[in-house]
Formats: sequence, C-alpha cells, structure tokens
Amino acid sequence: MDVRGEKKTVSMTAGAAWMMFARTCAFAFNLAVPLLLVRRLDQSQFGLYKQVVLVVTTCVMILPLGVHMSAYYFMPRERERQPQVVFNILLFNLAVGASVCALLFARPQLVAALLNNPELTSLAPLVGLVAALWMNSAVLESVAVAHGELRLATLVIVADQVVKASLLLAAAAAFGTVRAVVCAMIAHGVLQLATLVVYARSRFGAFWRGFRWEALRKQLAYALPLGVAAVIGGLYLYLDNYFVSYRFSPADYAIYATGCFNIPLVDLLALSINSVMIPRVSQLQGEGRRREIVELTARMMRKLAAFSLPLYFFLLVAGREFIVTLFTASYLPSVPVFLINITLIPLGLIASACDPVIRAYAEHRYFLLRVRVVLLVALAASLWYVTGRYGLAGAITVMLAVNAAERFVLAHKIKRVLGATWRDFALLKDVGKIALASIVAALAALAVRAALAGVKPLFVLAACGAVFAVVYLAALVLAGVPGREEREAVVRRASRLLRLAPTRDAVDPLA
Repeated sequence: MDVRGEKKTVSMTAGAAWMMFARTCAFAFNLAVPLLLVRRLDQSQFGLYKQVVLVVTTCVMILPLGVHMSAYYFMPRERERQPQVVFNILLFNLAVGASVCALLFARPQLVAALLNNPELTSLAPLVGLVAALWMNSAVLESVAVAHGELRLATLVIVADQVVKASLLLAAAAAFGTVRAVVCAMIAHGVLQLATLVVYARSRFGAFWRGFRWEALRKQLAYALPLGVAAVIGGLYLYLDNYFVSYRFSPADYAIYATGCFNIPLVDLLALSINSVMIPRVSQLQGEGRRREIVELTARMMRKLAAFSLPLYFFLLVAGREFIVTLFTASYLPSVPVFLINITLIPLGLIASACDPVIRAYAEHRYFLLRVRVVLLVALAASLWYVTGRYGLAGAITVMLAVNAAERFVLAHKIKRVLGATWRDFALLKDVGKIALASIVAALAALAVRAALAGVKPLFVLAACGAVFAVVYLAALVLAGVPGREEREAVVRRASRLLRLAPTRDAVDPLA
C-alpha cells in the first residue's frame, strides 16, 4: 500500500470536512435573509429583491473571469512568486469592478432595460457598487486554501457570513425595504475587502511590490480561457432567469426564482471537495500519475453521491412541502419549476468530476471553452423561442437540457484524457448502490406522504424525512456501501462522544 497516498487521502478528507463545515455555516446564515424578506415584502417587491440578487450574482460570477482560481495552480508551483500571484488577482478584480461600477453610475437605466423593471433604475448605482466590492468574496478563500491554511479559511468564511447575515437581517428587520438591504450589502463588501488586504499584508508582506507585466500575462493566459468557460457555464444557470424576468412581471419572476432555489448544501459539499481536489489533481498530473487521478475522482463521486442522490430523491417526494414550508403557500406555483430544477443535483456529480481534471490538464481548456460557446448560443436561441410559448416550465426545461448535454460531453472528454476504460466504471459500483438505496427510501417516504394527506406541510416534511433517513441508512448497510474502516470510524467516534472525550481523528464524510 502507498502510505504516502493514504496520508494524502486522509488529509484531503479532513480538508474537505473543514471547508464543508465553513460553507454549511455560511448556508445557514444566508438562508435566513430571503426567508425573512419573503414574509416582509409582497410578491412584487420580493421579485425586485431577487432581481437585485440576480444582477449582483451574475456580475460576481462573470466579471472576475475566474482569475482567483489561478491561485490553486500557481501558488503551489511557484512559491517564490506567491505575493505577486495574489496582487495580480486583486489588481484584476479591482480594475474590472471599478469599470462596472462606473458604467452603472453613468447608465443606471441599463439594468432596468435588461430586466424590464423601471424600479431598478434608482437602485442600479448601488447595485454596481455592491458588485464591485463583492467580486473579491472568493479571493481570500482561494488564496488561503492555496497557501495551505484550511482552518484559517474556515474561520474567515464563517466570520464573513456571520457579519454579512447580521447586516442584511438587521436591515431587513429594521426597514423591510430592498434599498436598505442593498446598503447593508455595500457595508459588508467594504469590510470584506479590508479583511482581504489585511490578510495579504500579514502573509505576503508588501505584496504589491515587484510587479512584472510578463508574470501577469502568464497568469491571465492560464486563467482567462478557463475563466471564460466557467462564466459561460455559469450563464447556463442564470440566463433563463433573465429571459423570464424580461418577459414576465416581477411577481411572476418571484415564483420562478423561488422554483429555481438551489439547495446550497449540495453546492457547499461539491465546492468543499473541489477546493481540495483541484490542487491535489494538479499535483498528480504534474507527476504523471493518471491512474491515481481516476481512482481519486471515483472516491470523490462516491462521497458526493452519498449525500446528493438521497437528497434528490427525497425532494422529488417532498418538494411541495419543502417549498411551502420555506416560502409560504403563496409560492405553491413554484413547485413544478422546483421539481425540474433539482435534476441539477445528480448532474452535479459529473460536473464535480470534470472541473479539477480540466484545470489540471490546462492544454484542454480551449475544448471546454468551445463546447460552452456553442451550447450558450443554443441555450439563448431556445430560451427566446420556448419562454414565450411554454412559460416558466419551458424555460427551466431548456436550461436543464443544455446543462445535461455539456456535462455528458465533458465526461466523455475526461474519460479520454485520463485514459479510463469502461472497466473503470466498476469503481463507481457504490454510486449505483447509493442510487438504489435512495429509490427504496423515496418509496417509503412516498407512502408516508400519502398517509398524511391534509396534515400541515411542516409535519409531513419532518415525517417523510425521518422515514427516508432510516430506510436509506438501513439500505446502505444492507448493500455493503460503508466499508469496514468507515464503520469502525463511526463506532470510534460514537464511543468517544459518549465518553465526552475530545478527538482529533479525521472521519470520512461518508461515514
């Protein structure tokens, strides 16, 4: 057995666990804001809030062009140039942020025209300022992780989200207006940028010195093709929102945006694992160890599947109760959109497997870019035709179809890059067992839901969840999915908790 490889795996598991903890805390705080606003604002105003969030999210996703992700590639490889790598990222983000901020101050009507809502005109300058500040939201995390400071990254993420949620909730509770929430976003962005500068100064000294254009060009040459491809991939998830917002009223858009509610915990788990996977896969690629990349990817998919597949099948059963419990019965029309949208959860397994490999094998980054450009054109044309004729359900179906097409094309490409064969699908046998266990649990939950017809949605959701969890875990054990080491880890941890004894052992997330 390769002891070195085993230690790396444990280290990755522990690192992913730290990042998952941080992002779970972030999810809990962030979820509170829309749940409060949906009860304070009427449907039209809540639609306005969702439009503001849509614009800010799109700017934060698109305009930095993923340059901050270059930290994962360059910082482990070129340790002597780490200060400049950080400065280049910050310099690029500040330049782009200042440009979009100036544009929306000079032409605030652009946002209103884009989303067909005149109320956005007065908010546009503030939205531009939020976008410019929030573009640095992922930089500190990326730099800290690339620098090997996972625990610090965890602390920073949790603290940042506590501050953000506190500011936004205070604004929502005190004033109950969209403008007040946007002003709270600006305050949070200022604090976020200051924290980033303080961290960079403490770790890299005068990181702004020794700037070299050729180093910036090299960094951008790596980052921009992948960044543009990532931007286009992100547009798959948001372009339908712009078409719906333009063609329908803010109240209708509120229905659609609620139906497009992504389960953040799925993204949190995928991002947590990927933030550790990307530098590890990059290291293995540099050492020419393709077979280990294949095995590592299979283990990652197994861990993700253990959470994402049961969640997907559970929401298929209890999606109606889930939406009504979170967003009130006024958003019951969102349920059909929601049930289609959650198909992105199992598709996310493929995306999480592809992204680290594409980033490690940088010579294939233009393939990803070409695929996404073609599919983006197809998506825009399809949305223009379908949205006006088939409404909200048509828009979400088109978005899902294009995402599925891209992920299967990339999966085929990655299979060829890594030299994997059809025999390697045996590495994913546990994923099939997890899917089967999830289906069995979903059938049990469906029976409970039918038996509780007419009961309050919250109680139905809780009862279905309890039955699903018990049946799912029992089916997993019967299928032999948890290995002996995982079962022993659970027993050790349970016994230590019972004795109230502290432990420092890293436990596999699946266990």
